[in-house]
Amino acid sequence: MAITTYTDLQAGIANFLARSDLSAQIPDFITLAEARLSRELETRSQEKRSVANLVVGDEYIYLPSDFREVREVKLNTSPLTVLKYHSPASLDEQYPSNGNGKPRGFSIVGLEMKMRPVPDSTYEMEIIYIGGVTPLSASNPSNNILLRSPDAYLYGALAEAYAYLLDETRAAQYMARFEKAMEEIKIDEQRAHYGTGSIQMNSIYQRQSQSAER
Repeated sequence: MAITTYTDLQAGIANFLARSDLSAQIPDFITLAEARLSRELETRSQEKRSVANLVVGDEYIYLPSDFREVREVKLNTSPLTVLKYHSPASLDEQYPSNGNGKPRGFSIVGLEMKMRPVPDSTYEMEIIYIGGVTPLSASNPSNNILLRSPDAYLYGALAEAYAYLLDETRAAQYMARFEKAMEEIKIDEQRAHYGTGSIQMNSIYQRQSQSAER
């Protein structure tokens, strides 16, 4: 059975469980697996672009609701103005005055982006960022991850299903398969971004591994 849609996925999970009394819970199992996919993966389909006009005198702008990690922030001026990231403290140190001007630096504060200097014009800002996985639903029956890696969705949902059923052995078995599928997705994404040549570049997954080792 091919698994390419939300309906296919629900049917596949039900078939693997061989039970008819969990139909109402299966969407929850998918949502829980999807939450972990969204937290841990950084696929091309999650790279997004958001454009907004700045407000004169307002140094804050709300981030996209699914924002996870910034890739690039720039003003669509001529030539383009690429903003440099600073920690909140560093941004205040670098630009101690609240004077208006063309923003040159930014930081992340809660759900907002803070810019300095404070905008002196309605610049068009473009944010390229990593967002969450687009959730599956009746109105959004498929996404790139389901199409390319249906096993990740299936095994993740089954791990959650068996955890719900208090079957620790099967939950662990499917969790191991889920984690293996995610690792394979990460390797596939690294190859797509950086190829298999000798150039060394750090991806988000390499950074996470290095941080864990430290």
